[in-house]
Amino acid sequence: MAGDDILVEQLGRILRVTFNRPAARNAMTFAMYERLYEICAEIDANRELRCVVFTGAGGEAFVAGTDISEFRDFGSEAQALEYERKMERVFGRLEDVKIPILAAISGACTGGGAGIAAACDLRIAGPSARFGFPVARTLGNCLSIGNYARFVSLIGAGQVKQMLYTAELFDARRMYELGFLNEISESDDVVATRALEIAERIAGNAPLTISVTKEALRRIARGQTAGGDDLILKCYTSRDFREGMSAFLEKRLADWRGE
Repeated sequence: MAGDDILVEQLGRILRVTFNRPAARNAMTFAMYERLYEICAEIDANRELRCVVFTGAGGEAFVAGTDISEFRDFGSEAQALEYERKMERVFGRLEDVKIPILAAISGACTGGGAGIAAACDLRIAGPSARFGFPVARTLGNCLSIGNYARFVSLIGAGQVKQMLYTAELFDARRMYELGFLNEISESDDVVATRALEIAERIAGNAPLTISVTKEALRRIARGQTAGGDDLILKCYTSRDFREGMSAFLEKRLADWRGE
């Protein structure tokens, strides 16, 4: 069981999820991946929530990949395929969460940690953040096609090639310039606070607009560019749309309910 390896705390309309194995630089066990999958379902079931912030305990890492000790018993084709399918299942579920997820990143964000960050909606990092998949100099394994595709869409094929071929870690400035990061904080000490500030701003905006935008972009990323009438109608026929018009005309703040 993951136990206290992932901490979950609700702060009003925001959920803070902390990867909590600082002695292991928050490396993920298989049980932690399963717990993360469960947390996604809990987020979608909680109508009070408007935003999620992921962070790593200890300051040295967001998540430094999968705990290598989990691979000791690997010896079959089935285990290899099952592991990468598990990764795709978890990362895909993260992308499917209905509300925005922010990653607050300090230190190592590598392997599975980079995969988690890539599946989030927004990424805020401190100066110490380092990103990559150094498997060409560690285990000699690879990523799933889905994970390669996710990174190609975010930073481009040429950068993915350099990252994987050289096994080098890209720093925060480079990842910001590539468009992977939305913001670099002035210091690591304020990354989590800044992420919560952004989450609070998101939480105060119209939740249907945000959820529809997230779903539209998710569909586009998966090649679904046709249709979308259901998303338009979800907003325009909502109670919130009528409330937004009234609030604007009456020069007051809208009372958003996600209805």
